[in-house]
Amino acid sequence: MNTLLPSNRIKITLVSLLVLIAGASFIYNQVLLNRIMQQERASVELWAKAFEFNVDPSHQEISSKLNMVASVLRTYPEVPDSLSRLILEAESAKFTQDFVTNEIIRPEHLFNIPVIVVDESGFVLHNRFIDEYNMAPEELLSRFASLHEPIMITLGEGSRTLNQYVYYGESPMIQYLRFFPYVQFGILALLIGVGYTTYRSITRSEQSNLWVGMTKEAAHQLGTPLSSIYGWLQLLRDQNRDNNDTLKIAHEIENDVTRLKGIAERFNKIGSQPELKELCPEPIINQVITYMENRMPQLGKRIEVRKAIETSEKVMINPELFQWAVENLIKNSMDAINKSVVDPYVSVAVIRDGNQLLIDIEDSGSGIDRKYLKEIFKPGFSTKKRGWGLGLSLTKRIIEEYHDGKVFVLQSLPGKGTIFRISLPLKR
Repeated sequence: MNTLLPSNRIKITLVSLLVLIAGASFIYNQVLLNRIMQQERASVELWAKAFEFNVDPSHQEISSKLNMVASVLRTYPEVPDSLSRLILEAESAKFTQDFVTNEIIRPEHLFNIPVIVVDESGFVLHNRFIDEYNMAPEELLSRFASLHEPIMITLGEGSRTLNQYVYYGESPMIQYLRFFPYVQFGILALLIGVGYTTYRSITRSEQSNLWVGMTKEAAHQLGTPLSSIYGWLQLLRDQNRDNNDTLKIAHEIENDVTRLKGIAERFNKIGSQPELKELCPEPIINQVITYMENRMPQLGKRIEVRKAIETSEKVMINPELFQWAVENLIKNSMDAINKSVVDPYVSVAVIRDGNQLLIDIEDSGSGIDRKYLKEIFKPGFSTKKRGWGLGLSLTKRIIEEYHDGKVFVLQSLPGKGTIFRISLPLKR
C-alpha cells in the first residue's frame, strides 16, 4: 500500500488560483501602464511644442526688428499710432514667450519625466530629471531611444529649417508600476503559502487527534480481554500442576500476554506527556533484540542479529515508548530482508558522539528508493502490501516529540541495505 497523504488537489487549486490572480493583475497592470505611458507621451509632446516655441529663432528676429523700430521712433517727436501698435504687439509676443517659459518649460511640478534634447548631429542641447541615473546624457540616449520613439522639433522655415529631437525616459511612477506585479505576486504567494501551511497544520493536528483517539480506544478495548486471559491462565496452572508441558506452554502464553499488556500501555500513553527517567538504554535495547530473536523462527526467517550496545551512558527516556520505537526500527529492518539475501543480518550499535548518544540500526535488506526517503516517516505511507504505514511515523513521534531526539535514514542503498539512526541528547 502506497498512500500519498499530501492533497494534490488542494496544491493544484492554490497554485492555479495564484497563477490566475497574478495573470489578471499583470494584464491589468499592463493596460494601466499603457494608458499612463500615452499620457506621459502627450505631456512630453506638449513640453516639446513649448520648447520649440520658446527657442524658435523667428521670435528673436521679430523682437530685434521691433526693438530697432522702437529705437528709431524715439528719434522723432511725432509717433504714429500704427507704429505704437506694433510696439505693443511685440511686447505682447514677449509676454506669451515668458508665459511658455515660466509656466510650461521650467516648472517641475507638471511632470517629472527625464528628457534630453539633441540636435541633428546628436549634440546634447538640454536635459532635465536625469540626475538620478548618475550617467552622462550621451550615455542615456541609447537607453531612452530603446524605450520610446523620439519627438522631433522643427525650428525655422524653408531653407533655414533646423530639426531637434526630444528623447525621454520613464517617470518614477512607470518604474514603480513595472515592479508592482512582482511585489503583488510575492505577497500573494506568501499569503497562499501561509494559508496552506495553516491548513496543513490543522489537518495534521486533526489526524494526530484521530490517531491518539484510536490508540487510546484500542488500549481500553484490550484491557478487558487481557485481564480475562490472566484469569484463565491461572486456572490452567491450577488444574495442571503436575503437567510440566502444560505449565511451560502457560508460561509462554503469559509472556505474550504480558507483552500485549505492555503494548496496550504504550497505546494509552500516546497523546499524553510521558514520564521520562534517566536510564541506560542498553538493557532496553537488549530486551528488544532478545524478544525479536526468539520470534524469528515463527517468522520463517534466519537473520543474524549483530549487536554492539555496551554503554554506561544514561539518557532521559520513557522505557515503554523507547522500547516501542527501537522495536519498530528493528522489525522494519527484518521485514526488509528477503530470503534471497546471501548474508542476512541486522546490526544494532550504540555510540557516543559528543553530547549525543547514537543508536544505529543497520540491515542488509532491499534498501529504500531515494524518492521515498522523505515519505517513509509520514503516517499512512508504506511499501508493504499489508502495511498500515504507522510504525515509522510513531517511531518519529516518540523519539522527536517525547524524547527531544532525532530519527532519520543515515544511509540507504537499493539492494544493499539501510541504516536508521536515533540521536538522543545526553543529560548534562
